[in-house]
Amino acid sequence: MKRYPLKTIAAPIVHQPLTESARSVLKMISRSGPVTRPQLSAALAFSKPTMSAAVGELEAHGLVASNGVARGAVGRTAVTYGLGAEAGFAIGVDCGTTQIHAMASKLDGQNFVELQQPVGVDGENAVQRFQAIETAIESLLSQCGKSHGPLRVIAIALPNIISQTLERLPARDDFAQTLQRLQDAYNVPIVVENNVNCAALAEYHEGAAKHHSFAIYLQIGVKVGVGIVLDGKLFRGFRGGAGEVGHLPFPWSETEKPRFQHVETYLGSVQLLQRCKENWPASEGEPPLSTAELFSRAQTSGHARSCIQRHANDIGNLVASCVSILDPELVVLGGGVGQNAILLEGVDKVVRELCWPVEIRVSELSNQATALGAVRLGVDFAMAGLLGEDSSAGFLFPGTLAEPVRQ
Repeated sequence: MKRYPLKTIAAPIVHQPLTESARSVLKMISRSGPVTRPQLSAALAFSKPTMSAAVGELEAHGLVASNGVARGAVGRTAVTYGLGAEAGFAIGVDCGTTQIHAMASKLDGQNFVELQQPVGVDGENAVQRFQAIETAIESLLSQCGKSHGPLRVIAIALPNIISQTLERLPARDDFAQTLQRLQDAYNVPIVVENNVNCAALAEYHEGAAKHHSFAIYLQIGVKVGVGIVLDGKLFRGFRGGAGEVGHLPFPWSETEKPRFQHVETYLGSVQLLQRCKENWPASEGEPPLSTAELFSRAQTSGHARSCIQRHANDIGNLVASCVSILDPELVVLGGGVGQNAILLEGVDKVVRELCWPVEIRVSELSNQATALGAVRLGVDFAMAGLLGEDSSAGFLFPGTLAEPVRQ
């Protein structure tokens, strides 16, 4: 059994629910950062007695604390209030096939510790990846110290369909054991979510979709997937499989039969490189070994540009399908391939031809999107708990791991 040298103290429980005014103040401070009482009163339309009572209530629980003095334009000063130490923090973990990317964040969204570490020699080994989650969290917590208050939640992003039974997760029982060990060690809720959903959430709050109410995030890299965010909430579908566009029937043809997950295979970076390599002209040297090299060589190689243009057309076909079904306000392209701006013109042209115009952008968060989304998921969950609101967690441990239905 693995030993955990650092035992995290569980978050203290607020024994009686916060008043409505206190919840309003806490929510505003968590979203806008340190503010003064006059600013809070003006924004919330609270009287001075109501504001004093609300701030006093939150201070008594340690959820809000004064953190400095603000000086106005005419020289007047006012105490600013931010989240207190007892508000605590959240951890988000992006568990990929090659590396673990973990972050710790206060509940006002301020990240304060981050680490990245390789998974191991065999990233496709699910058990090895799950073990890497444990060591990453242990290492991250060793850097957090005690000044940031209690750990409130751990959020884990995985490249899999996430349902209440996790029946489609490779090595499901091993992952359940990992969750139990984390629960035993840290005594906090654990939220699990699909990695593309997390990236979509991050783009909504901090990236290209920041000022849009309904956006979809299309990841094009080694694998393909869509995350759907409406008014800050993830749409997961009935079984957690919403956005799994890799399962779309493909190809549609009079002579070919659709193959399982062939959209993902065809649009994935491995086959993109293979198609480019097959007809790569000898006059342009050796073919690229990675998609990053392919896009870099597009400046000087006509064949590279041709391969990229064809891939943009293929991505455009997929985007047009998603737009026709969901009618989003914005489409964000991400992933190792999708985040390249050279694709935008070709994708946009195909979408306009096949359905109707829609705003299309590339990711602003690049390879950080999933980790940022995971920690955001954790922050939202922790704040919902403090505010007495629905956390909207798709999968929560302990509590929601049910036995899969055996056919």
